[in-house]
Amino acid sequence: MTASQNALASNSPTPHILIVEDDPAIATSLRVTFKREGWQVTWLDNASSVIPTLKNFNEQNQLVSGMVLDVGLPDGDGLNLCQDIRHSDNIGSLKQLPIVFLTARSDEVDRILGLEMGGDDYCPKPFSPRELVARLKAIWRREQLTASNVDSQATESDEVTEPQFFQLESGTWRYEPLTYTLYWNDNKLELSNTERKLLLALLANPERVFSREQLLNSISDYPDHRLARTIDSHVKSIRKQLAQISEQQDLEIIHTHRGLGYGLCAS
Repeated sequence: MTASQNALASNSPTPHILIVEDDPAIATSLRVTFKREGWQVTWLDNASSVIPTLKNFNEQNQLVSGMVLDVGLPDGDGLNLCQDIRHSDNIGSLKQLPIVFLTARSDEVDRILGLEMGGDDYCPKPFSPRELVARLKAIWRREQLTASNVDSQATESDEVTEPQFFQLESGTWRYEPLTYTLYWNDNKLELSNTERKLLLALLANPERVFSREQLLNSISDYPDHRLARTIDSHVKSIRKQLAQISEQQDLEIIHTHRGLGYGLCAS
């Protein structure tokens, strides 16, 4: 069971949230709110401690259910830190932990960049701590729903832990729910959380054409439809990675339906 699935399971360990915020007042407010939810909280006030802390948690098999990450840290940029986490090789499955950005920037370009760098959600300051709780719970629910949709053959009492397979014209796809990992023809894909959710939505409905707005809804419970064009960037990133490992460089795996959106083709 993944950290996100654990966070909502009735018999699961206490959710553990990592706060990375240099403002003590904001951090204290979040800690109080999260502890009222019964959650465990770890607070860091700098960027340089984050990956070593995650490495330590991984070595101790300690789950982290989510991270609240300030974009503007004194010793580094939260956006770059998020990207480093997503590509880190020494923190195990924690590289896929849900990340919600906190930032004083409200510009649309900054929000787009945050999502493209691997963030799961974006909360501009000032914000309500209760809203942040709701956003984290929404991410966990979405992870559970994704897992249950992928395993359409499982009974309601089954825990989705076994690999799920999709046989399409493009080849064989395998999803490992325990590690949030997707494989294409046995090649591991290095995807951001957003890219993984987008691709799973397409795989679960290979004959369906999704509009950008529908795909945005599938990856966020609080979609800002002004950001629908970010879907194009995520699709471009996925296509680039698939092209790098494909023996058929002209193979079109994600098809653009002009004026409609994107879709896959079933075998």
